[in-house]
Amino acid sequence: MDLLVAKFGGTSVGDGSRIKKAAQSVVNEYMKGNQIVVVVSAVNKSTDELIGLSDDAVGAGLTDKQRAGIVAMGELTSVRLFSAAIESLGVKSEYIDPYHELWPVITDSNSLEAKIDFKSTEIKMEGIKTLLNQGIIPVICGFLGKGPLGEITTLGRGGSDVSAFLIGHCLEANEVIIVTDVDGVMSTDPNKIEDAKLLDEISVEEMRDLATHGAQVLHPHALTYKDPLINAKIINFAHGDLTSKGTRIVGPYEGDLLKGVSLYKNPISLIAVVGEGMIKKSGLFAGLSGCLAKEDINIFGISAAQNSMSAFVNKSDSNKAYHLLHQFVVETDVLSSLSLGRDTAMITFFSPDIIEKPGIISDITEPLRKSEINIVEIISSQTAIVLFVDWKDGEKAYELIKEVLE
Repeated sequence: MDLLVAKFGGTSVGDGSRIKKAAQSVVNEYMKGNQIVVVVSAVNKSTDELIGLSDDAVGAGLTDKQRAGIVAMGELTSVRLFSAAIESLGVKSEYIDPYHELWPVITDSNSLEAKIDFKSTEIKMEGIKTLLNQGIIPVICGFLGKGPLGEITTLGRGGSDVSAFLIGHCLEANEVIIVTDVDGVMSTDPNKIEDAKLLDEISVEEMRDLATHGAQVLHPHALTYKDPLINAKIINFAHGDLTSKGTRIVGPYEGDLLKGVSLYKNPISLIAVVGEGMIKKSGLFAGLSGCLAKEDINIFGISAAQNSMSAFVNKSDSNKAYHLLHQFVVETDVLSSLSLGRDTAMITFFSPDIIEKPGIISDITEPLRKSEINIVEIISSQTAIVLFVDWKDGEKAYELIKEVLE
């Protein structure tokens, strides 16, 4: 017997026939002897309609607590419909909303962007286990939580995905199934490129990066609760079958900033290339990286300004890279000169949570400033930050950054 958590997105319960189809897919798994928990979103577009109604009726006078209570109506309705549809197929079901005594998802008091109280949620999940052992299918509101005073809170956009993985984690489920309106994760947006391919699997970190950079298939916060022992996949509701192939999400979540910090053991050399109007010349990045790639010289970082580009290479490769790039410079009309600069230490840290931590760059650079450690270069993205400092300062800078993150 497996324990499954199936989350149905708004489009997969978009009308009565879809709700019935979704309920049938759940009952089919139940009849195989599996235990199953359903997490359901509001019916497609109903949350946006409720927000629009409240804005038109009340406007800026609406409190966060009032807004949370209003937008919750979408999930309060969908769980009742879904549970009733399951029971119409001859299987016992019970809808669980924040007013129910067995409601499991406990949060702080932030009405619209609530933080989950994981320990309290784990304890409350025992009630859901009791229902499962009684042969009942719980249908739980996604997106919602309950605050310290019993008030309804919301987990923010994508909260239903968070709910599904959180519940799966606490129940030690065998699999979390995200049922949505696409076949799984594609190589790119199929609405933009017709021959986009369906991926059989994708790692947690790749999925988190995709979601962080705008892919709509899964909310990035949800993967915080992805247990490495729990299978997970994304499938299309159109199949009406929870065993559909879709895309598997593999591996654990590694979001701890401190775990992601590393100091590269070897010195890194900086090579700067300059030229007038470089920014207007296409192909310079390709030319620079290409001439080094032909000789198997790895580039650890590259940055560009209006009239310069900097490449960071291993010191052991620096002399060879310097001569190769000199040839590239003299053969390129917009380039005028290059220089082989100082040896630097490279400190890298990766976390999908970087984008959610305003001020993190200033937090880590301030102690370096106080210690008079010069930052030669800083390169950042939504999920990673790379710092280059003078080689002699590498160890000290690394320890200072670790102290900040701790």
